[in-house]
Amino acid sequence: MSYSVPVLDFGSQTAQLIVRRVRELGVYSELLPHDAPEAQVRALHPLGVILSGGPASVYEPDAPQMPTWLPASGLPVLGICYGMQLMSHALDGVVRSPEDREFGPADVALVGEHPLFVGTPLSQMVWMSHGDRIEALPPGFRALATNVSTPFAAMGDDTRRWYGVQFHPEVVHTVHGKIILGNFLHAICGAGAAWQPANIVAEAIDRVRAKVGPEGRVLCALSGGVDSAVAALIIHQAVGERLSCVFVDNGLLRLGEAAQVIATFREHFHIPLVAVDAREEFLAALEGVADPEHKRKIIGEKFVRIFEREARGLGDAKYLAQGTLYPDVIESSAPDRKKGVTIKTHHNVGGLPADMQMQLIEPLRYMFKDEVRAAGLELGLPTDWVWRHPFPGPGLAVRLIGPVTWDRLETLRRADAIFLEELRATGLYRATQQAFAVLLPVQSVGVMGDGRTYADTIAIRAITTEDYMTADWARLPYELLAKVSSRIVNEVSGVNRVVYDISSKPPATIEWE
Repeated sequence: MSYSVPVLDFGSQTAQLIVRRVRELGVYSELLPHDAPEAQVRALHPLGVILSGGPASVYEPDAPQMPTWLPASGLPVLGICYGMQLMSHALDGVVRSPEDREFGPADVALVGEHPLFVGTPLSQMVWMSHGDRIEALPPGFRALATNVSTPFAAMGDDTRRWYGVQFHPEVVHTVHGKIILGNFLHAICGAGAAWQPANIVAEAIDRVRAKVGPEGRVLCALSGGVDSAVAALIIHQAVGERLSCVFVDNGLLRLGEAAQVIATFREHFHIPLVAVDAREEFLAALEGVADPEHKRKIIGEKFVRIFEREARGLGDAKYLAQGTLYPDVIESSAPDRKKGVTIKTHHNVGGLPADMQMQLIEPLRYMFKDEVRAAGLELGLPTDWVWRHPFPGPGLAVRLIGPVTWDRLETLRRADAIFLEELRATGLYRATQQAFAVLLPVQSVGVMGDGRTYADTIAIRAITTEDYMTADWARLPYELLAKVSSRIVNEVSGVNRVVYDISSKPPATIEWE
């Protein structure tokens, strides 16, 4: 029997990140709806429960509430941000909304020693992101940490084994957050550390096999990235020859990518691959469209219609497999996240048409990128594929701000290729987790050859991240940036200015659209 510490989801953008941290600490976890029935939670053999943050205020009429069964469950509970406020509200504490929000880094001071904070300093840096705060503790609780803006930055009731932190221990900005989570899991819940990423592969294979059955056929949407490749390998192990992969060249790919993907996949994996040239279809559908949400929905539907068409010629495949990751689900606020706030619609989640004829198979739906890479290595995926930078499903359409045209795509393709080429040449490709160029809808005055120009602007972006839920801009050497800028301006016709994006996530997202 395997034990777990599940996370109840109250809509936080980092709720699944809590699950990832718990798994990193060797304890199995799943993200469940905040109102999941007790039987569903108990089926995971929980040793404790974590309540996520969320965008609501506990006093709002439709705010998600504490599960009625939880206070009498006897389980240890850790409430994070909204989870802490909800804990206080449900147990007769006082939660209020001060005039000022607290967002970003903050220093907190511990109020003495406590098992939740063993191994951390008395004063430590955390990440706050809240409007409401606790003004009076519930009966039985005591303060465990405080700061100038938040009198109760952490609280605990050792009799109940219920604890709350107003900050977010799951994000890397909370310096000792992983230790705090580990203390809750191991010291307070009594969980071991036996769960490993390899478990993901076996569980995913079993889920696919159970869903497809002994005769079902699967069409896998192959993009050429690590996500769809790992999804294909998992499904191939589950259903064997009843899998066919389809690669669609939508005209929105990077320079030379279509030929590279087709050659590599056919030579290495020996899984049936159908290549579809749909460049004209996609460009016609996107003509004149500038709104990014509209782009994503058009692209999502067009992909599905092509896959449905191809499925009829592949033994009438009833299942469509794709490499959807959980960050896509979180940002799209998919139907299984009742309290999530939509940041942007991903073409393969919220962009899917409601009348889609095929059933989805998404073996990576609740995985993060690092877990997918671990699964890829477990499945024998080549290292170069495992460490490829992510490329969005809508491709260059969401890196080209404004209407999509072939000429603008070619400009962006060439600029992007130069940036990645120089990044690899300096050995910094693996030191960054995502890097790309963006074509802006901005023209500016320049001087080239003693003449005036009025030409396009390219933005380049490189980020460092552990989980893609939070990210920082990469501090690339000035010499590299200068060379990239010089090459783009000199080699890409119609561009006279290059800028470097120095925005973190949050407040920005990694992609521009």
